[in-house]
Amino acid sequence: MADETLETLLESIRACQLCRTDLPLGPRPVLHISRTARLLIASQAPGTRVHETGQSFNDASGDRLRAWMGIDRATFYDVSRIAIVPMGLCYPGRLPKGGDCPPRPECAPQWRARIMAQMPGLELTLVVGSYAQNHILGPGRVSDRSLDFRRYLPRYFPLPHPSWRTGAWERRTPQFGHDVLPALRACVQAVLAGRPLPAIPPVVPV
Repeated sequence: MADETLETLLESIRACQLCRTDLPLGPRPVLHISRTARLLIASQAPGTRVHETGQSFNDASGDRLRAWMGIDRATFYDVSRIAIVPMGLCYPGRLPKGGDCPPRPECAPQWRARIMAQMPGLELTLVVGSYAQNHILGPGRVSDRSLDFRRYLPRYFPLPHPSWRTGAWERRTPQFGHDVLPALRACVQAVLAGRPLPAIPPVVPV
């Protein structure tokens, strides 16, 4: 759809009924995009609070992600610089044994390429969690890719999902705090300031 504008695309997304019968709370696509965004957060799918508020990462996982990135809420939600696009745009429901369902598989094939075409200035994508990483980077282990982030720069920076479950992994994995997070913050600050990505030093011994 070469003649599609951002406005017409967003209208189409808001009207989407593709997964209506499979969404327990009904369709409510949540994403934040602009033509000028430089940094993209590619995530999983909205949770219940995000569904209620219409604001991505408006929960404890968002607090953790913002802390990882070293930015405040105002910067995080500055859509002129930061875009947020999950693999599934609507809340997918809960698994029988707890936890959210995977993003609806119909969503990314329907919308993602068209969304990406509206953001020509993207310089870095934070690939957050297993569903985003498997879609963008192919199969692999989230923890391995997150610790081996240098392999994916300068285009991508893989991260685990910032849920409460990740706290225990962080405590067991000091390299994440000593090595990954300082590099993440340096890259985020550079992109938001319109500077080239910094040279990332070798792994910091723990």
